[in-house]
Amino acid sequence: MLVDGLSVALRALSFVALFQAAGAATFLAFFGRLLPTTKGAVRRVGAYSALFAIGLLLAQYPLEAARMSGELSGVMDSTLQALVLHSSTATTLAWRLGGLTLILIALRSSGAASSMLSMPGVLLVIGAFALMGHTASHPERWLLCLLLIAHLLVVTFWFGALVPLHLASSREAPMKAAAAINAFSAMAMWIVPVLLVAGVALAALLLPDIAALRTTYGRLLIAKLAGFALLMGLAALNKLRLGPAVASGDGRAAAAFRRSLEAEYVLIAGVLSVTAVLTSFYSPD
Repeated sequence: MLVDGLSVALRALSFVALFQAAGAATFLAFFGRLLPTTKGAVRRVGAYSALFAIGLLLAQYPLEAARMSGELSGVMDSTLQALVLHSSTATTLAWRLGGLTLILIALRSSGAASSMLSMPGVLLVIGAFALMGHTASHPERWLLCLLLIAHLLVVTFWFGALVPLHLASSREAPMKAAAAINAFSAMAMWIVPVLLVAGVALAALLLPDIAALRTTYGRLLIAKLAGFALLMGLAALNKLRLGPAVASGDGRAAAAFRRSLEAEYVLIAGVLSVTAVLTSFYSPD
């Protein structure tokens, strides 16, 4: 239990950190020009998140052998480590580390180098999720992979916007902050529904029948759906009321907007943590 608990904790933290890094790079690629004052801070948040994610991934990887043995001493078992090295776990790690390295270089660079490296890095990080788990062994593998990647790209887009918009609402002039918020909202209105559609399609393909919703796997899926419903409520509040109020220069409106973003951040981090538990311990079958 100690090994499993430590492994899933590191896994959950790595999910939050890598989506933060990939999301910061994505936000800058689309909206960086709208944040003249806070662009540097967003770059630093993304770069530190990438470094943190790399450290967490490297710490979690040896624990896969320990999970096989059921004891922490399994970390030192060369036979088990060799098995892990020749598994999809090692390939997934390589893709994630490669993607995070590209993101880190992009966020530490400027101009053409930044734009050329950031999105390939994001695609490597997100594509790695399709290399293992239920989607990799399913008969409808390619359809599931496409749905999963689309689903996770939207998560990256949404999660990655929260810190930049939070910073913009406190550091940019009100009209500048409002322009960034409006630009993100206009794009999110078309992109975010893909999150629900792809998620429902994934569940429909993976779950053997409706009765599977009564299993632990199904209940965790329902918890994720409940989190999404809360997120949509907050997003609607931001788009229709709090976001537009930022342009007025009212400090209280900006503070309320930031609190809403903080709630979204906690909810998405919670959903990512549930995902780490779900993919570590449970199967749709």
